[in-house]
Amino acid sequence: MPIYEYKGFDPSGGTKSGIIDADTPREARSRLRDQNVLVTELTLSDVSAGATEADTKIKKKPLLQRIVKFDKRIRGQVALPIYTRQLSTLLRSGIPLAQSLGALIEQVEHKDVEVILRDVREQVVRGKSFGEALAMHPKLFDDLFVNMVKAGEASGHLDDVLTRLADYRVKQQRIAGRVKTALIYPAIMLFVGAAVVIFLVNFVVPKLVNIAKSRGTELPWMTRMLDWSSTFMQQNGVWLLITIFLAWIAWRYVALARPPVRLWWDSTKLKLPVIGSVLKKQIVSRFAVTMSTLLRSGVTVLESLAIVRTVLDNRLMENVLEDVRVRILEGADIATPLKKSGVFPPVVGYMVAVGEQTGQLDEMLQRVSEAYEEEIETSTARALAVLEPMLIVALAFVVGFIVISVMLPILQTSTTIQRG
Repeated sequence: MPIYEYKGFDPSGGTKSGIIDADTPREARSRLRDQNVLVTELTLSDVSAGATEADTKIKKKPLLQRIVKFDKRIRGQVALPIYTRQLSTLLRSGIPLAQSLGALIEQVEHKDVEVILRDVREQVVRGKSFGEALAMHPKLFDDLFVNMVKAGEASGHLDDVLTRLADYRVKQQRIAGRVKTALIYPAIMLFVGAAVVIFLVNFVVPKLVNIAKSRGTELPWMTRMLDWSSTFMQQNGVWLLITIFLAWIAWRYVALARPPVRLWWDSTKLKLPVIGSVLKKQIVSRFAVTMSTLLRSGVTVLESLAIVRTVLDNRLMENVLEDVRVRILEGADIATPLKKSGVFPPVVGYMVAVGEQTGQLDEMLQRVSEAYEEEIETSTARALAVLEPMLIVALAFVVGFIVISVMLPILQTSTTIQRG
């Protein structure tokens, strides 16, 4: 059943907008008329019940379209764990899936999510499985979500799987939130420092240097360098910004699109001092918790490895997991190729080996994840403890250079006057 977006007026004359599902636009207008809504605009939603999987697959967009991001993001994606937990509660109460989705739709506050859930409910009513209906909307439900739901349906424990999914998403958001929160202060410091330097170089320095030039004294090399920098920024500042922006586009969308470059870059990031250690621990923690969640939900090891590769966001780690998957197909265990990779820490390989021997691989991976979550907090705090003084020293050096460069001609002039 197609889904329509409408705008109109209610009986009191206020504006009203929303979505409604109906077979035809005429039926949609009729139903809205029964609700005392005077329709002024009615359009077919981007997501409708008549969509097929082929219509909703993610296609590789042209370069320009990927840069400006014409595709709308799902604004309610952050609240997905809440909706997932609510759906789990409804199913655990014995309410059928279609009715549970209907009840959930009434509580959803985000329009984008509501449209998608209406389509999912319609597909379920038509006979598709819940997992197949979710797979038609990859912008909101990734491979991890879809495959766990399919495993839950197959095992008859969909409510438990949805609870695990909600817990997993909340945990990932919490880890990412901690790192982002920790980086706020250094980012503000860097932004303010850069703004102060740009202001000094473009507005204060030229006036003071001109005063020094007007006295006819020879400028020190530091002052000449600062004067050249100030003149260059004033004359070419806009072009410099454009060049930096174009270089970023070329790097982000052209260079990193080549597998060898992406592999080199992802490998280099993990080797960076201080920051590389934090990044590696984040990836290992994400691998462990995702793998554990999938295994507990009934997804096979091979399928779990294939799914985990899509959430690591690091080509080097992805290649290691692909090699592990191939080795398993050849008859090897999981721990041996992990140990030999040289990328995953040795403790992860030993924990995985113990988990395989005892048949508690999911539990061991969960312990690995919990251990690395604590290490991430410690490592992040340690990295910030090093980064903040470095930023302060760097900014102090730049500002100090500017002050000395401006003061030297003034001091030279004063000295000359006193001698005269």
